[in-house]
Amino acid sequence: MKDQHLINVTVNGAEHEVLVESRRTLADVLRHDLGYTGTHLGCEHGICGACTILVDGTPARACLMFGVQADGAEVRTVEGLADGDRLSDLQEAFSRRHGLQCGFCTPGFLMLAEAYLAENPAADKEEIRDVVSSNLCRCTGYQGIVEAITDVAAARREAS
Repeated sequence: MKDQHLINVTVNGAEHEVLVESRRTLADVLRHDLGYTGTHLGCEHGICGACTILVDGTPARACLMFGVQADGAEVRTVEGLADGDRLSDLQEAFSRRHGLQCGFCTPGFLMLAEAYLAENPAADKEEIRDVVSSNLCRCTGYQGIVEAITDVAAARREAS
């Protein structure tokens, strides 16, 4: 079995060619090989959701995916939400609604919310509450997170 693989992965629109070990997780490849440190590792068992990213538009736990599995994929991390120095509407809403808490789990929540709202623009508060229950916030600050996502859902509906 080959121990290293040369993969091509697009992260936040930037193409990368990287040599990865077979055992290395996508989270490690993003953080340590490519410098996208916004992806946080919490439990490393896929339970907490802190490492949630989008792979080809679908939320994925970066700690449960090997880097080699991302060969040819489009990956979006929290660094890809902002437009330069301008925060995304979700990031602004998290800040405004005090959904940031300590910030450790925030990237995972933001990426989960981004994917969910793209698929369910008419989401209501109860649906949002159900979705965010898949990620763990150790600060127990779900109310601000739910309010922020609800605000963005409403604003995006009005804008469309």
